[in-house]
Amino acid sequence: MNVIERIQEQLGSQPVVLYMKGTPDFPQCGFSGQVVQILQACKAQYRAVNIFEDPELREALKEYSHWPTYPQLYVNGELVGGCDIVIDLFNKGELQNMLTAN
Repeated sequence: MNVIERIQEQLGSQPVVLYMKGTPDFPQCGFSGQVVQILQACKAQYRAVNIFEDPELREALKEYSHWPTYPQLYVNGELVGGCDIVIDLFNKGELQNMLTAN
């Protein structure tokens, strides 16, 4: 399985997928930690992928998503965005709707 197939498998494995630096229990950057806190506040079920465990995936995902930074939050296989966008959607109440529509 090539790296793009792995990304597609991960995105298909669960409706909400977070590509992050570290893990939900031990985020390794503040932005990843903030998105984890927001997802927890929304009581979202999600799959977290630690990009530090797979350098090939970390680089390929930037091209796949056309988004250069992490974290990256996906809902139903579609990129929602990074930390700033997730915070904005959460503050507007839109993220909760996106997450409960699954």
